[in-house]
Amino acid sequence: MPSAAPLLYDTYYHIYNRGNNGDNIFIQERNYEHFMNLYFRYTDPIAETFAYCLLRNHFHVSLRTRSEEEIRETLKVSFASKPLGSDPLRSDYISRRFSDFFNAYAKSVNKAYGRTGSLFEHPFRRVPITTDRQFWNVIAYIHQNPQKHRFVKDFRDWKWSSYGIIPTGEPTKLKREVVLDWFGGEHSYLELHKQWVSDADAKWFAGDDFD
Repeated sequence: MPSAAPLLYDTYYHIYNRGNNGDNIFIQERNYEHFMNLYFRYTDPIAETFAYCLLRNHFHVSLRTRSEEEIRETLKVSFASKPLGSDPLRSDYISRRFSDFFNAYAKSVNKAYGRTGSLFEHPFRRVPITTDRQFWNVIAYIHQNPQKHRFVKDFRDWKWSSYGIIPTGEPTKLKREVVLDWFGGEHSYLELHKQWVSDADAKWFAGDDFD
């Protein structure tokens, strides 16, 4: 697969990927929690996350990459005295952070289970989200994914999804308030999730999702 363009600053995305050759990326229950811990460790400085879903052989997240100014403030780095060309916030900075995350998780899995080689397909998928309707549909689609792939009969029962976290007071690093505000409140959030996101709608933000 050809190289993908770097992730842009201050842009909404649906990001997803699967195991190399369709292999499982989550072998045991503990792998899901480890994945999310690493995910937030690597991405908190460079992105706001709205939703996620982890399945056995792939995952989905909805997020907004932070602006250059936000990242500089988060990292508390001043580049005023550095020579031209030494700024680490290059155009591919956000993409490299995601690559570092994938590599860190892959190394932990390879070490734990005695495997070698790539764990994930390259490059990881990314689709910009540009409208309110896409934002709603992406989040509902992500949460409905376990049912779509027949892991469960009802997506609400899937443990490794942000669906049930959003409308509760459970501590989370997700941008819960942003999601609920975008949906128009908790009631609308729950009601819109009852409307199945069709493949025709999904093609605009997940045209090559894994079947």
